[in-house]
Amino acid sequence: MWKHFLSRLPKKSLKSESLDSGRVNSGSHGPNATSNLGPGRPNNAPRRTSSVVFPASVIAGIEPLISFKDVPNSEKMNLFISKLSLCCVDFNFKDPTKNVAEKELKRATLFELLDFVSSNPPKFSEPAILAMCKTCAVNLFRGFPPNYRSSNSHHASENDDDEPTFDPAWPHLQIVYDLLLKFVTSSSLEAKVAKKYINHQFILKLLDLFDSEDPRERNCLKAILHRIYGKFMVHRPFIRKSISNVFYRVVFESEKHNGIAELLEIFGSVVTGFALPLKEEHKIFLSRALIPLHKPKSLGIYFQQLSYCVTQFIEKDPKLASTVIRGLLKYWPITNTQKEVMFLSELEEILEAINMAEFQKVMVPLFWRIGCCINSYHFQVAERALFLWNNDQIVNLIAHNRHVILPIIFPAVETNAQNHWNHAVQNLSLNVRRMFSEMDDVLFLACHSHYKEEQEKINLDDEKRKEAWEQLETAASLRPPVAGNIAVLVTPLATSITC
Repeated sequence: MWKHFLSRLPKKSLKSESLDSGRVNSGSHGPNATSNLGPGRPNNAPRRTSSVVFPASVIAGIEPLISFKDVPNSEKMNLFISKLSLCCVDFNFKDPTKNVAEKELKRATLFELLDFVSSNPPKFSEPAILAMCKTCAVNLFRGFPPNYRSSNSHHASENDDDEPTFDPAWPHLQIVYDLLLKFVTSSSLEAKVAKKYINHQFILKLLDLFDSEDPRERNCLKAILHRIYGKFMVHRPFIRKSISNVFYRVVFESEKHNGIAELLEIFGSVVTGFALPLKEEHKIFLSRALIPLHKPKSLGIYFQQLSYCVTQFIEKDPKLASTVIRGLLKYWPITNTQKEVMFLSELEEILEAINMAEFQKVMVPLFWRIGCCINSYHFQVAERALFLWNNDQIVNLIAHNRHVILPIIFPAVETNAQNHWNHAVQNLSLNVRRMFSEMDDVLFLACHSHYKEEQEKINLDDEKRKEAWEQLETAASLRPPVAGNIAVLVTPLATSITC
């Protein structure tokens, strides 16, 4: 059994392998297969007798089943490489009855590697870095099974509550993720040397894994990618560009990705480190990637993280507030009340940070939309819009611009106070109405008078319209029907349009 397991290790030396070579083929090593991996093993180095029985397990001249404490410091890096090669064997975890002993051996070896990396080892050599990247590629980089939800996007909203798919190999994968995290954060890893192996291709493969349905895996990936971003400064522009490409695919193609929330969490911490003034690249990312992310139906999954990123941009550069508000108005979800409530919540956060000059640029279209929300028949939307007046900063902005805002918003508040079906919304509307009266009584009375005049005009127009329809109906009923050409009456309700 052990011979069968160990014979599946790679034939070639690790230095000759690339990260794209896929799963390991079965075979045994030749006697000179490890000549390029580092210094040869001295004659007095410890070797177990199992290496004679299983010669395929000997990488870099050292038997991989030996413990790190049983070899001198000069040979530990070679043993590290040998153990990594042992872990390049892939198993089928869907069948728990197969290769039980081999899986347990691999698991124990991974724990040994994890302990070694965590114990402040000597500087990692290039062959060791290559072997580590190879082991991670073999164990982690994989395709996910077809998702029913992604293949039936028109039924996505019905299946959002389905249980996520968990990889049966997760207990095994978790150790590999922990090992990679410890490796990336280790002080023994030099970024200048490792950047050749933890390269653009490796980062793209990590980003592909963010689409995993398992939240545990996505959390591990989030920590690893964040550490890579912090350690490898040369890769930072590429990581930002690659993340933005994922966002573009979600906005313009699939509207579905499992890892958007985690990627936004990474970017939220990245934004806090941006230097001032902001580069044009960062402003473009805000306008072309973050703001359009408000459009997909799955906004609720990552709304908190997205809102945090947007507010971080505004804190960095308050002049961006008007750009963000225009973007929200552009993507306003008129027919989706749940998203409307989210948009109103984000608006409140933005208005808390906005300055007067930027507010005045967008206050007219903004409060026209807020007025429509106040008149919404969905009580949660109306309530959330009226709750804006509980914020002192927003009330202060309104008070300084009341001559523009009050005429826009007063009709919606007055209509709600008189006719809205929900008592809570009616009471909130009356409170806002009272605030307007206390803010500027003269302007309030002028708006109230204008509202009455407009209502009289609307009532008069309704009466005229009703009379015209009655005349048409009477004329149509008196006219004899023509064979094959029967007139159809259209009721006023069928032609009425409301805001």
